[in-house]
Amino acid sequence: MQGRFKRDGSAAAEPEPRGANDRGPSAEGQAGEGSADRPQATSKAKAKANKAKLPSGPGSRIALRNWRISTRLVSLLALPVVAATTLGGLRINDALTNVDQLDHMKLLTDMTGKATQLANALQEERDRSAGPKTDGNPGDDAVVASQEKTNQAIDAFNGATRGVKPTDPTMVGVQTTLVDITRQLNKIKQVRQDSFDPKQSDYIARSVNNYDGLINALLSLSQDMAQATSNADMITSTRALATFSAAKEYASIQRAVISAALANKKGPYLSPNDQQYGREAYDAENEAIRRFTAIRGADSQQLLQAINGGNADITTAKTYTDRVFTKDNGIKNEPKSYKDWYDQASVKLGEMSKIEQTLLSQMEQKALELRDDAQQDAIINGVLIILVLGISLVGAFVVARSMVRSLRRLQDTAQRVAQDRLPELVKQLSETDPQDVDTSVESVGVHSLDEIGKVAAAFDDVHREAVRLAAEQALLRGNVNAMFTNLSRRSQGLIQRQLSLISELESREADPDQLSSLFKLDHLATRMRRNGENLLVLAGEEPGRRWTRPVPLVDVLRAAASEVEQYERIELSGVPPTEVAGRVVNDLVHLLAELLENATSFSSPQTKVKVTGHALPDGRVLVEIHDTGIGLSQEDLASINERLASPPTVDVSVSRRMGLFVVGRLSLRHGIRIQLRPSDSGGTTALVMLPVDVAQGGKKPMPGAVPPAGNGAPGGNAGVAGSAPRRQVPPAAGQQRP
Repeated sequence: MQGRFKRDGSAAAEPEPRGANDRGPSAEGQAGEGSADRPQATSKAKAKANKAKLPSGPGSRIALRNWRISTRLVSLLALPVVAATTLGGLRINDALTNVDQLDHMKLLTDMTGKATQLANALQEERDRSAGPKTDGNPGDDAVVASQEKTNQAIDAFNGATRGVKPTDPTMVGVQTTLVDITRQLNKIKQVRQDSFDPKQSDYIARSVNNYDGLINALLSLSQDMAQATSNADMITSTRALATFSAAKEYASIQRAVISAALANKKGPYLSPNDQQYGREAYDAENEAIRRFTAIRGADSQQLLQAINGGNADITTAKTYTDRVFTKDNGIKNEPKSYKDWYDQASVKLGEMSKIEQTLLSQMEQKALELRDDAQQDAIINGVLIILVLGISLVGAFVVARSMVRSLRRLQDTAQRVAQDRLPELVKQLSETDPQDVDTSVESVGVHSLDEIGKVAAAFDDVHREAVRLAAEQALLRGNVNAMFTNLSRRSQGLIQRQLSLISELESREADPDQLSSLFKLDHLATRMRRNGENLLVLAGEEPGRRWTRPVPLVDVLRAAASEVEQYERIELSGVPPTEVAGRVVNDLVHLLAELLENATSFSSPQTKVKVTGHALPDGRVLVEIHDTGIGLSQEDLASINERLASPPTVDVSVSRRMGLFVVGRLSLRHGIRIQLRPSDSGGTTALVMLPVDVAQGGKKPMPGAVPPAGNGAPGGNAGVAGSAPRRQVPPAAGQQRP
């Protein structure tokens, strides 16, 4: 079944020429009364009465309510915009900039702390591995434990770096450093595997350098922190931390170099290159401590007290380091266990780690203090701006209130007219004589001289014009409906006489070929009568005759099939033994006939249109009409189902799809639900759901009883609702009517 409904009666479906519009004098008179230029239609007394009902005039031109909307908006927005731009632009921008910088600083501080912990872990792993690996014991527990600690520090550092946004322009330097760190961390396994292998030349300096590149990259993050702030104290703190961390790395290098040299299986040995490397680290440490002292100033002495002679072990380790790196064969002249040296050197590195943590803590505390100050400034600035805006809004409220009242009244009136007044008026005009309906228009009540008052006046004009047009349309629809009804009644009478004459000829004809032609002529007349009934439906008329008794559903289906051109393709099966209420029989036959006509017209002539019925437990009955056409798209099905559920107003488009409109009108008249959906076997299925009050038409007739023609169920040759009589075609015709 196609979504297109057959154009029943092509000549009747086409719109008539404008010149042939048969409008009566009453229609012209009504149009004349509703026209725009009708100043003579109202008397002076009515004009005075309407004028007396109107509110007071617009008042003085300088009154606030008569200002132009542009003037009001400028006055409304000027003061708060100027105040917010002047004060907010100068203060809030600075506060937000500081807060944003300190947010970056907090992120970098946390990340620097994790980087420092990772650097410490790498230093400890390198220094602890130097002795055992050189001694040929890479699986030492201390080595494994230090590597595991490094792995945990790597995970913690990676977690801290996830907060860095690649698109942040202030983090460009940090991003570059992180890329370098990530690249080197990916090689940590190879670095561990190749470190401190005595079979390689200069293995000590090479192994230490492999770790040193990664450690220096981690320590350089503290230098990148200076990019995130313009505060001098924070910049000084970051420089001091970076300098001291570098000194700690140089001290760690010395510990690793001497540990590896003492662990040599052939005896303590330090090659000239390794000795030179260690000496450079020793000198670099002293230089870094000097620069740190210069950066920190007076409080540096207290921080460095422990490593500047305040601890005997540190002093002894420093003296030993100086001899090893400055004297030839110094490491052989004063041999000791690499474990003893590691423990002694670790005392100094432990104190340096404490100083490093102190610097980090001071930097974090400073960042928090600066952030709190920035937030406090932002709050103070915000309070000041709120006060200024509050004062501005109080003044703006006075200006805006005059606008809001008029606009709200106009809005409420427009909504009431659109949602209640006009729909109710149109409904009254469509149901009663337009002359009996009150078509007066209530004014919005806004009569100011500004744009709002002009819009209100224009809306009143639109309202009056809409009411006038609605009255004219209602009168025109009434005339058209009356014309439809008159033409349909005349056609029905002529067609009924034609059917009677054809029936008389059929009863006296014995020739099978002639009888078959008479059957076709009878069928065409029946379809013409259905087209006439469509006009009655378009006009909103009820059927003239109704059945007084319930009619079996199977007879209703047969009567509907008899009105279809290709009735021989319709196949009934599984129809439940239910009865249809007599008041619905005529309309239901008409409705089903339209659906069956559509199914047969838009499916292959070689296929059958199957009609089945199902009685539901709640008393309803579902009738299904299946065809095997080409089917419909989902969009077409949705559009057709919407039209069936809510038939549109009668216009030219309805005449082109008269069947669709008639089915929708008839289904709404009796509460019948109709829906089209794709068929499982291809094509389309029409579902007709008969409600309980329609499907349960009363007591079933006695078995074998045939109601008399005119007021009983269709049977024998009686037909249904004036349908073409159901006759058996002689065998010579080769077909049988349903």
